[in-house]
Amino acid sequence: MKQHPLEQLRRYDPQAIASYYKFRPWQSLYRIVTLVGAFLGFIFSLKWDQISNQAEQNRPKRATDLRELLTHLGPTYIKVGQALSTRPDLIRKDFLEELTKLQDRLPPFANQTAFDIIERELGYSISQMYLDISPHPVAAASLGQVYRGRLHSGEEVAIKVQRPNLIPILTLDLYLMRWAARWLSPILPLNLGHDLTLIVEEFGIKLFEEIDYINEGKNAEKFGENFRYNPQVKVPQIYWNYCAKKVLTLEWINGYKLTSTDAIQQAGLDADKIIRIGVNTGLQQLLEFGFFHADPHPGNLFALSGPSGIGAQMGYIDFGMMDQLDQTAKETLVDAVVHLINKDYTELAEDFVKLGFLTPDTDIQPIIPALEAVFGDIIGESVRDFNFKTITDKFSEIMYEYPFRVPAKFALIIRSLVTQEGLALSINPDFRIVEIAYPYVAQRLLTGETPSLRRRLLEVLIKDGKFRWDRLENMLAIARSDSGFDIMPTAQLGLQYLLSEEGQYLRHQIVLALTENNRLHTEEVQRLWHLIEDDIHPTRLLDAAWGALADFSKERAALLLPSVATFTHS
Repeated sequence: MKQHPLEQLRRYDPQAIASYYKFRPWQSLYRIVTLVGAFLGFIFSLKWDQISNQAEQNRPKRATDLRELLTHLGPTYIKVGQALSTRPDLIRKDFLEELTKLQDRLPPFANQTAFDIIERELGYSISQMYLDISPHPVAAASLGQVYRGRLHSGEEVAIKVQRPNLIPILTLDLYLMRWAARWLSPILPLNLGHDLTLIVEEFGIKLFEEIDYINEGKNAEKFGENFRYNPQVKVPQIYWNYCAKKVLTLEWINGYKLTSTDAIQQAGLDADKIIRIGVNTGLQQLLEFGFFHADPHPGNLFALSGPSGIGAQMGYIDFGMMDQLDQTAKETLVDAVVHLINKDYTELAEDFVKLGFLTPDTDIQPIIPALEAVFGDIIGESVRDFNFKTITDKFSEIMYEYPFRVPAKFALIIRSLVTQEGLALSINPDFRIVEIAYPYVAQRLLTGETPSLRRRLLEVLIKDGKFRWDRLENMLAIARSDSGFDIMPTAQLGLQYLLSEEGQYLRHQIVLALTENNRLHTEEVQRLWHLIEDDIHPTRLLDAAWGALADFSKERAALLLPSVATFTHS
């Protein structure tokens, strides 16, 4: 079978793709006729609704029509629809909600075709590589399908095979999209902040990464390495001897889809624990590792019965759509959480500028009241009612009023968070993500293992030059709401920090707070003590204090050694 010339591309290359198709106009012409016919029919329906004054009445139907249209147009447009489902700056709310239902499930392609691809990619016959393989795929998606099999060494595996002729389909669609974007970008009233072709290129880059199964295998191993010390997270092993660009063989995960609530209950798994694992690992991906799973839909997450003593586990699969946040973005996200906790909406607006949601030349003053209107009730009595879906809905309403845009990375993050929250709600309708997310963020700030986190903790605790006992009390209460939180390591880190040179400013602020208005303030300390006294045992407290003093002594000795050496030498 002759290989398509563009199959050799290892990554998205718009110039190489354009060079190929501009000399083959007949291929472009047929696809253009198909696309134009499909979209003109849809646009005509919208216009007819306006003429007949039925636009409002037919909105749900047109949203469904759009979803079905994108599905009919094939893999590229299914992925386009999924990407648009996270772009409230581009798509109106009713269409956006319908696109979130867009699934990439398609009819499977022929088994013999799949087996031919496996043999051609790996260079051996099916029987030489696998002891057995399922006669039919167990799952079929827009980009590939999956078989269940067993290696000759006994391991049970999932065998992922890419759809045939995928590269010609994707490259032709990307070529036409980029051509259309170049012509339409100047005339479309889109709030992008940059050229529409850049969005197409970003989309092409991610799509090419997703269809490179070698890249997916590396992503899985990197993800597993990040969670190597967390026994509650299960990442499948990659069997590299049975992998190629279009074939991926990985460990079979025996678990229950998170949407299978009855099966989860019958297996005796703690649904709330599974939710907690999912939310905490999601936050770790964003705020600690910066490497996150951008497609956590129901088919990619499983509840498992872990080894004895561990209980429930969360299993992740499908690492084709991943992304990376740099250190600055991670720190700015923590800043945004801190400013949200503090209700500092001016600083929050500045965070949006740093993250790319607003351009640097944007006048943020008119935007501050809008942010307060959206986020104002998150902290306070209505905190239990907070959810990401509500926030994204509210946020989408101000997208057209103010010059917000959604950077590609954060479109993936939003999609990831909203999807995970939806899954959690399907398991437990009373779930509130904030009840897990806040303890995690509070613990991260209280442990303050890096200078940047300690600086952010100071921003929370010290406001307008005054130490805020109420915020420390609230943060401790939030952190303790997680049964897994141990106050002692935090106490040791806190003592160590207070004794250090870096903690001089905080020591000064605490002394001022304790002696404010020329009287000794002990009631605040008593309240804090009553909050944590059940977790504090005298021996553990003494150990923590001794540990902090020992670490402090080591630090001081390390600082003094160069001076002593210089003095001795002289």
